[in-house]
Amino acid sequence: MIRKLILNIIFLFVCLYTSRSQEIVTGLQINSQLKNLKSGISESKGLTADTLELPFFDDFSGQGVFPNGKKWSDNYVLINNTYTDQQITIGVATFDALNNLGRLYETASPTGFEADHLTSLPVNLNYPASDSIWLSFLVEPGGLADLPEKNDSLTLKFFAPDESKWHSVWKTTDISYTGFKVVTIKIDQPRFLRKGFSFRFINYASLSSNLDNPSMVSNCDQWNIDYVLLDRGRTYRDTIFRDVAFRYPLRSLLKTYEAMPWKQFRQTYLQEMGSYIPIHYRNNDTINAPKLRNVTDYYEIWDVYKNSQAIIFDKGAVNLDPLSNVDYNASLIYTFDTDNNDSALFRIKSWLKMTEDFDPKENDTVEYYQRFSNYFAFDDGTAEGGYGINGLGSRNAMVAYRFKSFMDDTLRAINICFNDSYENANQRAFDLMVWDDNGGLPGDVLYSRQEVMVEQGDSINGFHTYYINNAVPVNGIFYVGWKQRSDTFLNAGFDINTPHGGKQFYWINGNWIQSQVAGSVMIRPVVGAPITTSINDIRYKSRNQIHLWPNPAKEFIRIDPADLPVSGLVYVTIIDLQGRELLKVPYSDPINISSLHEGIYIVVTSLNGRTIGYNRLVKTR
Repeated sequence: MIRKLILNIIFLFVCLYTSRSQEIVTGLQINSQLKNLKSGISESKGLTADTLELPFFDDFSGQGVFPNGKKWSDNYVLINNTYTDQQITIGVATFDALNNLGRLYETASPTGFEADHLTSLPVNLNYPASDSIWLSFLVEPGGLADLPEKNDSLTLKFFAPDESKWHSVWKTTDISYTGFKVVTIKIDQPRFLRKGFSFRFINYASLSSNLDNPSMVSNCDQWNIDYVLLDRGRTYRDTIFRDVAFRYPLRSLLKTYEAMPWKQFRQTYLQEMGSYIPIHYRNNDTINAPKLRNVTDYYEIWDVYKNSQAIIFDKGAVNLDPLSNVDYNASLIYTFDTDNNDSALFRIKSWLKMTEDFDPKENDTVEYYQRFSNYFAFDDGTAEGGYGINGLGSRNAMVAYRFKSFMDDTLRAINICFNDSYENANQRAFDLMVWDDNGGLPGDVLYSRQEVMVEQGDSINGFHTYYINNAVPVNGIFYVGWKQRSDTFLNAGFDINTPHGGKQFYWINGNWIQSQVAGSVMIRPVVGAPITTSINDIRYKSRNQIHLWPNPAKEFIRIDPADLPVSGLVYVTIIDLQGRELLKVPYSDPINISSLHEGIYIVVTSLNGRTIGYNRLVKTR
């Protein structure tokens, strides 16, 4: 499947036998985030037992990778912030060729198949046609991922309750534009104006017709949906839900890395600490002067291990023009600091406060966990594609990524995210490699381990740890990567949202060449001695420690109600040791944790966006 991605992201789908070797970026065969959640749920009944009332609105800004069960009855689409950079609020619903377990649909074929669908819960539309009911949404083909084929489509169906039948009402095959397009559909047929009405989006996709190299057969034909609004009293011109919202999530506050070892950061904090927080939000309202939307944005950095606020500030109030973006860098006079010697975890939070109180609040807050452990990382932890060298002459091809140690240290292991592939074609051997620097290119080999097998990781991000028996001393620039042992595509995880900045290279025909694809191979060097402090060493203030049981737990946990406020909606959040939020649900008794992989996690309780308690959790099989 030959593709050009929008905005300089190039996805090339080519056959195995080409005239020369080249870099290849392809889609995913499996989504590790979904695979490791092990949901196994094909049709969610949601959290709402009765028919929903108007308005129906979702901008997919909630937490988690599945649709909101209070609004949608299934969970096939992926909720994310990484498959597009054109959204008007945080979160989009991505339709692709992977099911809710993160794997290609069993019915997937080159001739076309029904892939993802997204179905609303029943909605009460028992109103006269004169009430002018319209459904609107935004749609984008491809985004930063794979454009659909000309015969692929995204369709919309309406459910007629009295007939118990779905009717097709809209279809698009248009992939000629970039960004999101507004679609508005009037609902005035009596068969749909009933209590129990529902609507469903369906993605019809097709695999590449070239199956000569199964490791390159992958996810494809993405469509992104955002800002779904169903309500009365509308017109075809009415496509705006009055809202001020963040457009993009927060990212690392480090200048160079997404994550790095704590002791390394302490050696170079003056150079590596960022001086600002990048902020992106938008006024989706049409209110004009003199009643412009007035917004104040706030910022907080919280030391999770120390359980204390490190800094809080605001940038003052501003008046926003209608339908305008706000993109700026909020000045930050702060350096990460804590008492821990070998690891640290900080929560960066930003939220918007408006003088009005009528717009949705879910998209007014963004959070990011800055992790300092024992590894360097450029990638954001989420693979959107697969990377490798393919073609004749690539049997001994090598891939290298440049890192820098700011002190005398030892390389102990290399974490690599390898993708699953069609018919397990990616299960092959390679050589693990470490090089020193030679004028900005990989130089002499510092370490080589031959005949290493590709392994899929058990963590949420799909990384597997390849240990180095005899630690390799490093100081200054070094490179980690691999050497192929065949001409066949070696499918490694690829983060298309993080530019490699000239640090990624490949070797072919005797020469090192700087990578020409936009994104980063997901490879992380692990340095230093094994971490001795862990989640067990987190120091909680006694009044903030929640009591939960059983611990360790397999399927469910319970939280002592005495540790929770007597009123208000409390949320329970679970994050992993890399600081990624894996689960966020309203407090209930018990709380289902069966979707989590075994490991150690942090459980956080919050009220109105404010943290009120922490504790650790050990999840077992």
